[in-house]
Amino acid sequence: MEWSEEGILLSVRPHGEGAAVLSLMTRGHGRHHGLAKGATSRSAGGRYQPGNRLLVTWRGRLSEHLGHFTCELVDCPMARLLEDALRLAGMTAALAVTETALPEREPHVAVHDGLEGLIHRLAAGDPGWLAHYARWELALLAELGYGLDLANCAVTGERDGLAYVSPKTGRAVSAAGAGQWRERLLPLPAFLLCPDAAEPDPAALGDALALTGYFLERHVFPTRTGRPGAPPARERLVQRLGRFRA
Repeated sequence: MEWSEEGILLSVRPHGEGAAVLSLMTRGHGRHHGLAKGATSRSAGGRYQPGNRLLVTWRGRLSEHLGHFTCELVDCPMARLLEDALRLAGMTAALAVTETALPEREPHVAVHDGLEGLIHRLAAGDPGWLAHYARWELALLAELGYGLDLANCAVTGERDGLAYVSPKTGRAVSAAGAGQWRERLLPLPAFLLCPDAAEPDPAALGDALALTGYFLERHVFPTRTGRPGAPPARERLVQRLGRFRA
């Protein structure tokens, strides 16, 4: 069997002498593994840097086999982030979340396209990349069947004044409907409700990552890894954002 497609390199795991098992996010074949000979050799240069876009051909005798990749470098966005620690943390976090959250060989076009757009924003120096990152994680939850219901207040039914999310149900709650339970609810930053909202401040960005992180750690990561907690790369992004806020 054989197929060819562009993909985003998520991770590289050395395997044997000079080879590596690559994990790529592709549009048509989802998150897919394959063995690449010479991937860790000196002659490979920077081709196998996570975050790179590769044109790959996968070959295997049966579809369920690991198979082999042959790769051509299309773009190397990571090289443009090396002097910006926060953007670099954003890139590595997005790759790690994708690697951890998605089942193998199951296409998720919305997740792929969102990741591709996020990487483009990071590499282009877009100042709004963190807001896009938070929206991407929100869309990831929805794609995997754990979307939050932010249409109206779970208590009053009103669509206006939404300010919180219930950690139990994932439904929005308005400031008026929160009442005495306010301290037990998760803050809902306004920019997550409106794609055209003004650039959020660092506090709102932190609240957004806390919100998506809570539901990712509750529903997604334990299912995929069998253990609690987010990927270390995502935790480093949250820590760096915290220092940026300070």
